[in-house]
Amino acid sequence: VQLQASGGGLVQPGGSLRLSCAASGRVFAINAMGWYRQAPGKQREPVASITSGGSTNYADSVKGRFTISRDNAKNTVYLQMNSLKPEDTAVYYCNVVYIDAGGVGSSWGQGTLVTVSS
Repeated sequence: VQLQASGGGLVQPGGSLRLSCAASGRVFAINAMGWYRQAPGKQREPVASITSGGSTNYADSVKGRFTISRDNAKNTVYLQMNSLKPEDTAVYYCNVVYIDAGGVGSSWGQGTLVTVSS
């Protein structure tokens, strides 16, 4: 499965961005889809995830500000980020868990940079 992420950029504090990540490839099903981020000098951390049934989970630091959603017909996951803070600055990576002929697998997107600065 290949993932193509987009939507990052430079935004002022308090602003908004929407990230997208489209999955392509021959799979039987895509289960969980999620977003992680890695700030300079820090480890990669989970931001939000969504199951095939639509159940969501968020890191405490983004609850109430970020919203994850998915379009199963397009195999695409989105992350709407509002009220952005400088500490949200990071490279954001999408991740999917899927089932194909080889069994259960996981893929990562290439990362998209989000910079929150005035």
